Amino acid sequence: MIGKLKGTIEEIGEDYALVDVHGVCYVAYCSSRTLAKLGGVGEACVLFIETYVREDQLKLFGFLTVMEREWFILLQSVQGVGAKVALAVLSTLSTAELANAIALQDKTVISRAPGVGPKVAMRMVLELKNKAPSFAGEALNIGFKQEIGEGVAAAPVSDAVSALTNLGYSRDQAANAVAAAMKTAGEGADSAKLIRLGLRELSK
Repeated sequence: MIGKLKGTIEEIGEDYALVDVHGVCYVAYCSSRTLAKLGGVGEACVLFIETYVREDQLKLFGFLTVMEREWFILLQSVQGVGAKVALAVLSTLSTAELANAIALQDKTVISRAPGVGPKVAMRMVLELKNKAPSFAGEALNIGFKQEIGEGVAAAPVSDAVSALTNLGYSRDQAANAVAAAMKTAGEGADSAKLIRLGLRELSK
């Protein structure tokens, strides 16, 4: 079982990287985000690997971080999600954006990924909402965002997030801004104050 490749980039394809490790070249399938950050031909690289062995093939999937690899595995625990769809999601969203979308139950953001329809996006949100926090080290205020997504957040908080969303900000941006505003204003702040402080955060 291959867990990590450390070598030189021999070739970058549309959905893969060819990595030369002491003269042996490995094909690692990657998300477009990973390929974009990997570097150019001839440069050194390190990829964390998930190895798939099937009756008729052996495939390596490469990731820049352990977190991305863990999300790749977690996404495939959802019914109807295979390696191709999981890579498409990770090509569209960073791991932090994905964690936030699941916490906020924002299936619209997830369905931006190619091959992910509304039904699959909804399954991801529902099936991963209790699993995602343990993989959400990059996502801030995950518990706070879950409360917003589940509709159990305090009224001023929900109102402030809704108001900022109506102004054209994404739910993720709005939730981040209100979370930051709450640190300044305190938990008892009314929606008007949270909106005002939230807008200040968004203008930074």
